[in-house]
Amino acid sequence: MKRFFVIFLILSLLAVISNNRTVGEEPREPEQVESAQEIDDDDEETDEEATDDEYYTIEDLLPAPLEDTPEQILSRTAYVASYNEETRLPNWVAWLLTADHAQGTLKRPGRAYHEDDEVPKPRATDADYRGSGYDRGHMCPAGDNKWDAEAMYETFLMTNMCPQNSRLNSGDWNEIEMACRRWAVEYGEVFIVCGPILFNQEHATIGHNKVVVPEAFFKVVLCLNGEPKGIGFVCRNTDGNRKKDFYVNSIAQVERITGMSFFQNLDPETAEQVKSHADINDW
Repeated sequence: MKRFFVIFLILSLLAVISNNRTVGEEPREPEQVESAQEIDDDDEETDEEATDDEYYTIEDLLPAPLEDTPEQILSRTAYVASYNEETRLPNWVAWLLTADHAQGTLKRPGRAYHEDDEVPKPRATDADYRGSGYDRGHMCPAGDNKWDAEAMYETFLMTNMCPQNSRLNSGDWNEIEMACRRWAVEYGEVFIVCGPILFNQEHATIGHNKVVVPEAFFKVVLCLNGEPKGIGFVCRNTDGNRKKDFYVNSIAQVERITGMSFFQNLDPETAEQVKSHADINDW
């Protein structure tokens, strides 16, 4: 009888222990784990987002190579130039102007104009301009390069110069340069290409080295921050004093006038948008 009682007591204890393990315990939900497919999908979305904002360097946006025109590419600290040994002028000069570069504090050096030893002789010298009646007109301005002494010095290379009417140089052309610096500060950066325009005619020259005098000048400006936009300017090499909108052309119009193709690596949709329309009020 005692033996039966002991067995009964052991079985009762086991039942209580078993009940304590299960009573009041909620069944556990399986943990939510992303499937491999879901992880792959997320990665694809991230990759697509990363490629939406395409970044361009100045090298990406240089003009297309010129046909039937002498062209020597010169790479500087702050700009790239296409040089024409026949005219002793740049075909074009291109640079990226950032907000920081537009707000430099270096002073313009005195008597800094100098020959460019990278191009063959005969080439433009400072002496060619003396007594010619024309200014040494910067294409990439010294005012855009007050952020670095070497960059500033290189703007005074004669391969960055063109014979320019004095009143144009200090007047309307200078006003367009200042506007570009304001736009660089406002939008963060702008891409700029400018250079001489030579009409289909016999050209005047200056100096012993017969530096060609352009009949006009062009400048095209591209902004890709925010809504992409572009604008072009064409200025006769005279002493006109007019508002900037007088000189405004679309980039497509400047391409037709110069025979050049600007910002060649832009995607086609953006290129169409920025080249076909120009309004000074958008800036």
